[in-house]
Amino acid sequence: MKVIKNLLAIMVLAFLSPPLQAQDKWPTQPVTFIVPYSPGGPTDIMARLLSVPLGAKLGTTVVVENKAGASGNIGSAMVARAKPDGYTILLAASGNMTINQILFKNLNYDPIKDFSPIIQISKFPLVLEVKVDSPIKTLQQYIDYAKANPTKVSFGSAGHGSPQHLCPEIIKHMSGAPQQHVPYKGAGPAVNDLMGGQIFSMCDIMVGSIKYIQGGLLHPIAVTTKARSPVLPDVPTMNETGLPGFDYYAWHGIVAPSGTPDAIIQKYNKALNEMFADPEFKKRWEGIGSEIVAGSSKEFGELIVSEAGRLGALVKGLGVQLD
Repeated sequence: MKVIKNLLAIMVLAFLSPPLQAQDKWPTQPVTFIVPYSPGGPTDIMARLLSVPLGAKLGTTVVVENKAGASGNIGSAMVARAKPDGYTILLAASGNMTINQILFKNLNYDPIKDFSPIIQISKFPLVLEVKVDSPIKTLQQYIDYAKANPTKVSFGSAGHGSPQHLCPEIIKHMSGAPQQHVPYKGAGPAVNDLMGGQIFSMCDIMVGSIKYIQGGLLHPIAVTTKARSPVLPDVPTMNETGLPGFDYYAWHGIVAPSGTPDAIIQKYNKALNEMFADPEFKKRWEGIGSEIVAGSSKEFGELIVSEAGRLGALVKGLGVQLD
């Protein structure tokens, strides 16, 4: 009997050992970091800022790939269906993780069930902006112009349900100023068209436009959070300049396919928390206009669930629909 028990124990260990050893040795190949929006936008900028130091921490190469389209749904669904081995991760945004399930009736992924949260990486104000030679310089001028010219104020976004879409909808709801939505496959092309004069305005996540504002190509009218941004301290908030109570921000994080071993999730989380604690990297990250968030994978998972409720209620209250 003792011999049989020993044989059973050996068999169990033999069965468990390979995956345990594989996780201990992980990673043994490059990681693909999917950005579900086009190059040049906020999510792309963040992913590329993260990729090299994250690869160094993990001891591998992190390759950023843009899979844009359908308001982030194409890239998100791709990661949801990927093998849960830790070698494919997604730059998750408040749009594709919370709002798309409200806007799209046939969403081909479940933001809650199909992903394993790794970490929250950002909390950004947005900035309402126009081309630098626009005569509109203040929020009140913007509202007055939109009311006087109800068909002339077109705003660009990264797609339906993105923060760049919802922000002007909130302005419209609070002020009564008409605006027309022009969705793109990402914020980068929208910013380019704003500078080219193809659209009138944009409410962009700060990281996507800060270099154009600082370079004198775009004029910032107001930021969307209650407090001013330390990156643009001279730009007033919407709360200060005509829309009391206005407080809107975007957040981002990193997720893996559901079923990814927790040991791998925690390796990612540990590496990223160490990066955000590093003074040099922290300075670079705050320089793009984001708060340092970080924290545990559990905390990020709880945020996704709570934000799905909060932002879902906001979308429904605004009456936002697919154009």
